[in-house]
Order: sequence, then C-alpha cells, then structure tokens
Amino acid sequence: MTTGVWLIGARGSVAVTCMVGATALRAGLAEPLGCVTELPELASAAVPGLAELAFGGHDISDLPLEKKVEDLVAAGVLPARPAAAVADKLAALERELRPAPVAATQLEVARLVAQDIDDFRRRRGLERVVVVNVSSTEPVPAADPAFENLATLEEALAERTVLPPSSLYAYAAFLAGCSYVDFTPSTGARLPALRELAGRAGLPYAGHDGKTGETLVKSVLAPMFAMRNLRVRTWSGTNLLGGGDGANLADPAANAAKAGSKQRVLAETLGYQPQGSSHIEYVDDIGDFKTAWDLITFSGFLGTRMKMEFSWHGCDSALAAPLVLDLARLTAAAQAAGRSGPLTELAFFFKDPIGDVPHDLAGQWAALVAFVRGLDEPA
Repeated sequence: MTTGVWLIGARGSVAVTCMVGATALRAGLAEPLGCVTELPELASAAVPGLAELAFGGHDISDLPLEKKVEDLVAAGVLPARPAAAVADKLAALERELRPAPVAATQLEVARLVAQDIDDFRRRRGLERVVVVNVSSTEPVPAADPAFENLATLEEALAERTVLPPSSLYAYAAFLAGCSYVDFTPSTGARLPALRELAGRAGLPYAGHDGKTGETLVKSVLAPMFAMRNLRVRTWSGTNLLGGGDGANLADPAANAAKAGSKQRVLAETLGYQPQGSSHIEYVDDIGDFKTAWDLITFSGFLGTRMKMEFSWHGCDSALAAPLVLDLARLTAAAQAAGRSGPLTELAFFFKDPIGDVPHDLAGQWAALVAFVRGLDEPA
C-alpha cells in the first residue's frame, strides 16, 4: 500500500523540490543521487519505494505550485527538463495541499490539522502517513509548565497559545496516528508532553535539523582530529544563505536556534567545546544556494600550531529534498515494524539528533545500516 508524506511548509523550496524530484524519479527522468536509501547497503523490502509515496501538506502560503516550480527552475534549483516533464502532475499535487487551519484555540487548530491528514489518508487509501516539518526555523520558546505533561498541555491548548507551530503540528500528527519528522532546528516533538503522547499512541518520531552542508563536513572532520589526538583550539564558520530560509534566519532569535544546532557536533565529537561560533548571514542575491567558510586552528606534537580551512558551496533544497524522502521512507518502515518513541538510529541525517547517539558520521552510518537490516528481521 502507498505511504503518505504530509509536508509542513508544503509550498516552500525544500518541499516542492522533494515532490517534483520524487515525481521525476518515478518517471525515470533522473538518477536518485542524494537518496541514501537507494544505496545497496540500505536496500530493504521493508522500506517503501519511491513509487509508493503520496504527497500532501499544509502551508501558510497560497503560492501556486506551478509558479513555485517556475521560480526554482529560474533560480537553477530544479533542472528545466525534469520540471517540464512533470508539469502535468502539478495539478494533482496542488489538490492535496491545504491552507494552515485557523481557529479560536490551538486545540481546535490541532484537531483541524489532524482531520486534514486523516482525510488525506482515507481518501488515498494510505496504510500510514509520515508528517515532515520543512517549514521555517522558529525561535526557541520560553519554558512553560504546560510542556511537562500531556494533561496540563491539553488544558493549556484549550485556553491559550502555548506551543510553537512545529510542536503544534507534532501534537496534531500524533493525534492523527502519524509518525513525525522535524527537518528543522525548531522545537517539534522535543517536549515531555509530546514524548508522552507519542508513547501512548505507539508512534515513532525523528529529528532535528537536517545535516546538509557545513555541519556534514564537521561530522567527518571532527572525528579525524579526535582520533589523531590533535587539539582543536578554535572552529569558526561563516554561512551565507539566500532564499526563504536565509530571510527567516535574518531574525536574531531564529538565527540563534540554528547556530546553536550547528555547533553541537563539535563538543559531542571532540569531548570539549573549542572557541569559535557559526555565523549565519542572509544574502538575498544568492537565492537558494549557500556558501560556508570554516577556519580551524589546532595544536599538534610539541604544541606546534597549525590551521585548516575549507569552503562549501551547495544548493540547500537539492541537498535537503532527497534526505526528506529518505526520512519519510525510513520512518514509515519503523512504524510498520512497531517502533515507537525517538528513532535515534536516524541521527545520520541530523545536526542535532535526538538521544544519546554518536555524532561522527561513520558511527551514525553504522547505526543506520544496522537499523535497516533489523527491519528485515522477523519480529
């Protein structure tokens, strides 16, 4: 049976690249480059195929998909030939997108979101639906006693605005019986009350903050310094980012949430936090592309001082979209296998993964391969 992928931020660059890309791959118009689940090491009959995915979603924007695709082609994000070849499929995708519901209370909003997802599941005859958050990064919310347990949270939701949008959608996903993936650094399901709800419903969830560029390189280089017993003194980076994500990160609170997520891999891998920070700057002219420059200073034998520099240039949506497809497929397989709670084995995909997990890419890859092999084993 088909698996549903419900995208929060469905008219954004990542979501549209994901939907158009999946459609093009089904038609044989491109290779599945960037799709980790297409590697031989992760081949599994338990993981839904690309042809088995159906897409829907919510967005606060009403920009038509046709116009968004035109913009992404003009920006060099989507190749013109595959985009043109799947143009006739856009109307069907458009019919599955819904405006973000509005209601008097957050509890009512969550119920309306859950109803939209359930309608999608029933109408399309879907076995299960994975809700994936690819919307804009949020500021970290202030602590609230309502976050601590489900009963208190639901009382608060009926009376006031208590949850950030990512967490409200996580609540709605669990309410609808769906697993949840947060591809952003937003709070999402990282609240005790939502962990309780996922546990009661027997649902898995994963996150946070997709690892697509500079942090991906960090997760490879940091273990090298640790294993060679070289002392990293400073690690500083500057990230230039355009597009909607870059514009959103011009907000200092959202920027702080993202920058904090990008630096955690160093302390976890090295065992200490070197000096330095990750600076994120919005540059409108570069659109959906991003550039990062990093400077690493380190000490070797007898304290000899050395340095390393690297730069990374990439297209954010083209890097993120195949990972969204991977995560939806793997999370659906985990739910089918009866997994619930945080999927720590999916740390490979995230800057700030849930749980006590390895932060080096090789360790995360080994955990991911073992996870997928386990899906094929009889319960």
